[in-house]
Amino acid sequence: MKIVLFPPVEESRALKFNAIAGPHEVVNASSLIEAKKAIVDADGFIGKITPELLGNSTKLKWVQSMTASLEHYVFPELINHPSVLTNMRGIFSDVVADHAMGMVLSFSRNLHRYALLQAQSRWAPVGGEKGRVDFASGPGVTNSIDLKHQVLSEKTLGVFGLGGIGKEIAKRGAAFNMRCIGLDPFCLEPSKEIPQPWPMERLEEFLKSSDYVVIAAPHTPLTEKFFNLDLIKKMNPDAFLINIGRGAIVVLDDLVKALDQGLIAGAGLDVFEIEPLPENHPLWKMSDKVILTPHVAGYAPPIASRHLAFLMDNLNRFLNHLPMMNGVDKSRWF
Repeated sequence: MKIVLFPPVEESRALKFNAIAGPHEVVNASSLIEAKKAIVDADGFIGKITPELLGNSTKLKWVQSMTASLEHYVFPELINHPSVLTNMRGIFSDVVADHAMGMVLSFSRNLHRYALLQAQSRWAPVGGEKGRVDFASGPGVTNSIDLKHQVLSEKTLGVFGLGGIGKEIAKRGAAFNMRCIGLDPFCLEPSKEIPQPWPMERLEEFLKSSDYVVIAAPHTPLTEKFFNLDLIKKMNPDAFLINIGRGAIVVLDDLVKALDQGLIAGAGLDVFEIEPLPENHPLWKMSDKVILTPHVAGYAPPIASRHLAFLMDNLNRFLNHLPMMNGVDKSRWF
């Protein structure tokens, strides 16, 4: 069989793919012209497929995306093509879940606000210094500082999207003794942390029940602009919205309105409708109730080695006619 890699990978990875392939041919195409020529009789393709490349193929059976997200990858001809499409979902799950939980912890204990105060050399407990308990009387009554600092074991974590990342987020919430609920239009498989996933028909109840709503869904035709002002209004005013899924899911202008109007307590975003987020965007001025990170949730030292290991495994499976990992429903984009 013949496998085409494009864009080309560095020599060290190409050698590993060749070692896996054995007698089969692996073409590490160095240019689009070479890729268009090589894909004519290729059986498999690893990299960024395009309508032009797909149109040149005559016997393509397998396409491997280098990413987990597919909104930038799929196109009508690929959706209708008989080839199997596989993606990289799973290799980022724990890393992204850690990032999401970091935002939950920051909001629960005001760590984002204290980081800003530290930069100003300011000693200013959220809730006001007057609420501090002295050593003589102790914490006899709930005071103003207490009311501004949460204990997560009394809170509900709502996970929107129960793929690999969503399930890892629920594991972390459960480790803090949070009540965990999850909603997904397709994945209703039970887990230890979420024994009864909720269907979309319970969306409003899901939003009302959650102190933290964490979006872990992919960008699909169904989820695009899903979290608009009307939907955010259904959340509790003391709840937080966290998006580590895809930027297109949350309408930023609507989120700004919701924050300005006090419809929710705050938001944590690692992904955005527009990236980079423009310097003049109002979210930058909301640091007391907004945590912004520049699309870095999926970055960590182990990711590259996981990526390579997965590609080698799937290549070996394809060449040996074994079941492929991470097959996707092209029409659903995941």
